[in-house]
Amino acid sequence: MSSHMEAKTVVACLQFEPIVGELEANLQKGLELIEKAANDGADLVVLPELSDSGYVFETRDEAYSLSSAVTDSATIRTWADVAKKRHLHIVGGFCERQDDGLYNSAAVVGPDGLIGVYRKNHLWGAENLFFERGNLGFPVFNTRLGRIGVLICYDGWFPEAWRLCALQGADIVCVPTNWVPMPSQPDHTYAMSNILCMSAAHSNSVFVAAACRVGTERGQPFIGQSLIVNNEGWPVAGPAGKTETSILMAECNLADARRGRTLNQFNQLMRDRRDDVYAEMLGAEAKPGWY
Repeated sequence: MSSHMEAKTVVACLQFEPIVGELEANLQKGLELIEKAANDGADLVVLPELSDSGYVFETRDEAYSLSSAVTDSATIRTWADVAKKRHLHIVGGFCERQDDGLYNSAAVVGPDGLIGVYRKNHLWGAENLFFERGNLGFPVFNTRLGRIGVLICYDGWFPEAWRLCALQGADIVCVPTNWVPMPSQPDHTYAMSNILCMSAAHSNSVFVAAACRVGTERGQPFIGQSLIVNNEGWPVAGPAGKTETSILMAECNLADARRGRTLNQFNQLMRDRRDDVYAEMLGAEAKPGWY
């Protein structure tokens, strides 16, 4: 089998504007874009952070009213239905409730239903008023397409998060996100969020698919600029624009992620780590490596 066919996967990032509180309308917006991406051949689709509920909550009660438990989530049921019908894998942000706790979460859904959930570990700004910090670590989900890691927005500012995904064998890291403007961001270069995705992809040899929202919600603007990055750190789709609804798509050979960790006859990104100087798993529970 030729190398370019080994793990051929068409990845799509869906950029749109959820409206806080409009659960049904937000779900429908996402569904329409999922169907369009599927019509164009997508295998793996990524939606923004909190794509069902919106983002800027005014009270914890409001956040709680827009949340759902995994077991009775209309959002996850809808994604599961379309994933089965269109033979897709979907990664999307939703507002998760477990007992009295709230989590900024992302579901990983495949043709056979829910595969798993990731809970955002690093909370940004007022998220700390509404959500608990993630307590599921950095799981990597085995799928027919490859091994999928997930981060959400501010998680991407922590090199440890990317590295723990890579150490557990992630071929691609999907990033539902709601990036906000940085006051010092120059106009003539990539957004810092884009640069962080590119550098993490390069230093870990993972593909990255980051889907951001657009629009302004209760005075908070969002920057869009979703992108898909290959395992060498170069954008293969995007960055998208700052304001418009977009579907970014790229064909990725996820097998290149594992292969690309060997740089030459001397150097291999995972094996070259100095675990005599720093902990192999950076303080996380040790799991089998995929070097």
